[in-house]
Amino acid sequence: MKLEGKVVIITGSTDGIGLEVAKHVGKQGAVVLLNGLEDEKGASRVKELTEMGIKAEYYGFDVTNEELVTKNIKAIGEKYGKIDALINNAGGLGGRSRFEEMTTDFYRKVMALNLDSVFFASRAAIPYLKKGEHPTIINFTSNAAWNAGGPGAGMYGTSKAGVHTITRALAKDLAEYGIRVNAVSPGTIDTNFHIGIKSTKPEVFQSWAKNIMLGRLGQPEDVAGVVAFLVSKDAAFITAETIQIGGGQALGI
Repeated sequence: MKLEGKVVIITGSTDGIGLEVAKHVGKQGAVVLLNGLEDEKGASRVKELTEMGIKAEYYGFDVTNEELVTKNIKAIGEKYGKIDALINNAGGLGGRSRFEEMTTDFYRKVMALNLDSVFFASRAAIPYLKKGEHPTIINFTSNAAWNAGGPGAGMYGTSKAGVHTITRALAKDLAEYGIRVNAVSPGTIDTNFHIGIKSTKPEVFQSWAKNIMLGRLGQPEDVAGVVAFLVSKDAAFITAETIQIGGGQALGI
C-alpha cells in the first residue's frame, strides 16, 4: 500500500489519533498537512515527522472558523494543485451538560466542533479533491452516534450522528466525481480524549476493557491503519461506509 505523492490534510493532528494517522500515511509517501491550534506544538510535530523522513507542513487554524478553514484549505489546494485526501479528525466532547441546564452557547459550540467543522473543510476541499488521485474524505464519528453518549454527552452524540449522516450525504453528492467519502467510528481509544478519567480514576478507565470483546483498549495505531487503508487505492470501491474500530465494543458483551 503506497501513497507516494498524495496530498493529505488531517485536521486536529498534533496529538493522539490524528498524529498517528499522519505518521502512517506519511511513511507510505504522502505529503502530510497537519492542523491544530497550538503553533509551537505544530512546529514541533513537523520537526518530528521530518526527522522520520516524512514530508509535512503545519497549518494553524480553528476548524470551527468558516473563514479560516476556507482560506487555509484553499491555500493548500493552490500550492499543490490538488488534494487527494481530507481527514476530518478534529472534534471533541466539548464538556458535559444535561439538557435541562444546557446553554445555547454550549449546544452551538459542540455542534460547531464536531459537525460544522466537517462541512466547512469538506466544502472547501471539494474543488481540489476533483483534481486528486483516488480522492477521498474520511470523517470521524463515534459509538455515541448510535447510543447517544453517556450522561451529559448527549450533544456530543447528536453531533456525531450528524457526522454519520453527512458522510453518506457527501458520498451521494460526490460519487459522480469519483470522490469517495467514508467514516470511521473508534471505540475506547487510549488517548488524551479520556485524560480526565485517566488522571482521576485510572482503575475505572482500565476497567472499560471488560466491555470490549477483544479484551483491551484501542490504541491510536489501531485507527490509523484503517484510515491509511481508506486513503489508498486498495479502498477504491468503498464509499458511504462507517467502519467500527472498537474491538467489538459496539455490540457489548
